[in-house]
Amino acid sequence: MAEIISLSKARKAKARTEKEAAAEANRQKFGRTKGEKLKDAAEKSTAEKHLDGHKLED
Repeated sequence: MAEIISLSKARKAKARTEKEAAAEANRQKFGRTKGEKLKDAAEKSTAEKHLDGHKLED
């Protein structure tokens, strides 16, 4: 026979795993040093300038 499960416990477990995944994403997004943030900003700026330099017209 099938195992009986509590739907509320299953729902809470699913919510817990989703919250943990969101927390991990936030740790990666916001848990960076100032140097890493400046490096990423510089790389983004360089990439934008490179793309803008290759435009055919404004």
